[in-house]
Amino acid sequence: METLLLERDPLMPGLVTITLNRPDKLNAISFTMHQELQAACRELADDGDARVVILTGAGRAFSAGADLGRGDARTPPLAAADAQGSPLAERIRNSAGNRTALAQESLPQVTIGAANGLAIGGAVVFLTCMDIRLAAQSAWFSIPEVDLDIPMTWNSLPRLMRELGPARTKELVMTCDRFTAQDALRWGFVNHVVPDAELLPRARSLAAKLLAKDPMSLAMTKSTMNAIAESLIPAHVTHQDPDYLGYARLLAKERAATSNRG
Repeated sequence: METLLLERDPLMPGLVTITLNRPDKLNAISFTMHQELQAACRELADDGDARVVILTGAGRAFSAGADLGRGDARTPPLAAADAQGSPLAERIRNSAGNRTALAQESLPQVTIGAANGLAIGGAVVFLTCMDIRLAAQSAWFSIPEVDLDIPMTWNSLPRLMRELGPARTKELVMTCDRFTAQDALRWGFVNHVVPDAELLPRARSLAAKLLAKDPMSLAMTKSTMNAIAESLIPAHVTHQDPDYLGYARLLAKERAATSNRG
């Protein structure tokens, strides 16, 4: 894979670690990364031996969020409409984040998010899809979409409200204020904050504890809790996310054209 490392642990059968692997781009989420994450989730969905999945990032970042530049030649920048594709093709591309988030949240395995560094925008959405979250002490988080003139998409708002509550979510997505790992712990967004060097060992230790449990009991408990969460705050209420993103791109293109004419 170009943007991911998927490793089955030889010392801990049942553990799989997925590492977002674009460290030179702070693991920015390109369209290729979406495709590879979706493919990895499809593979794991059929893997009866995998029981715990850790998601982390390579280098000093968990992820800088959606790649808004040209880090991936197949991913046009946000301000550019897909001139060669049909509106329907663009709509499908715009829903990539929604599909990736759903694929991660739907994994039958227990998932552990290990935020090893900064997590911005879409990276925070990825973390909301994890069952349990750990953060390094130096990690920090940001949801800057409004400041970037981008609507909240990827079915992020229901997931954020579920994890942080309505008032906190409104504050964070409207002000775009950064928050620290300690803030995230205090608000219940992460389960534990640990020294940077101990993050993956702690995630593996937690995985070992989960792997020692009865597989069927654990799997059924997860599926029941996910069903309850979905019934409380359903993600499908944001079904028009791809259209909102498409409108935002068209508006950005119009603003750029107006600015060039001026």
